[in-house]
Amino acid sequence: MPEMTRYEHGVPSWVDIGTHDLGAGVSFYSELLGWEGQDMGDEAGHYTIVTKNGKQVAAISPAQDPGPPWWTTYINVDDVDEVARKAEAAGGKIIAAPMDVMGAGRMAIFTDTTGAVIAAWQPGQHLGAQLVNEPGAFIWSELSSSDVAKSKAFYSAVFGWGWGGADEYAEAQVNGRTIGGLMPRRADMPAGVPDSWLVYFGAADVDADVKKATGMGASVVAGPADIPGTGRFAVLVDPQGAAFALFQTE
Repeated sequence: MPEMTRYEHGVPSWVDIGTHDLGAGVSFYSELLGWEGQDMGDEAGHYTIVTKNGKQVAAISPAQDPGPPWWTTYINVDDVDEVARKAEAAGGKIIAAPMDVMGAGRMAIFTDTTGAVIAAWQPGQHLGAQLVNEPGAFIWSELSSSDVAKSKAFYSAVFGWGWGGADEYAEAQVNGRTIGGLMPRRADMPAGVPDSWLVYFGAADVDADVKKATGMGASVVAGPADIPGTGRFAVLVDPQGAAFALFQTE
């Protein structure tokens, strides 16, 4: 079981989502992924930590704006204030300036140079995900970008990422280890839809999970399909309109 006790600087460490119907959001993902939710209370804005096998894996909270909900990826950093300064210097825009989250840690949210939302997390009492790379846990984040070269330059400047992979699918790397993906935005993507990060959760059986999700009101965007030599995936939209993906390793 891949339990985490620390994250390196620049490695994705947490994901969360703001939903317009908190109860329905918790119910959908808990049923699909085997989660249990704990509402952190009014003081925490009813931020609901979800666990898998007793380990924290993600969070669901009330939406802060009226637009479509989305899953946010948080990158573990040593100094969130410095990262926010680097993001602005590299052409990003700050959405939420560095702030303390009680004793849990310190965070900032910003958009990159093509408009995709990304967050930075400097851990305090809250490490991030305690369980990853398992069915029902966070496994991968992937950026769809309208300008791959521009995106690479931004994330290298802000988080120190290196790059591997290929032109059609670049791999973000920290100390030579692949930690995320970057691909060109699909040509058929509506112009009004911004570039974005897609969050993947592990699945023991992608096809069975897709059937279960659609039975609960989700819709399928892509797949299920095989990635030769890697695994099987599907991209879905949950009943409240948030995109997410499932991945089954070979």
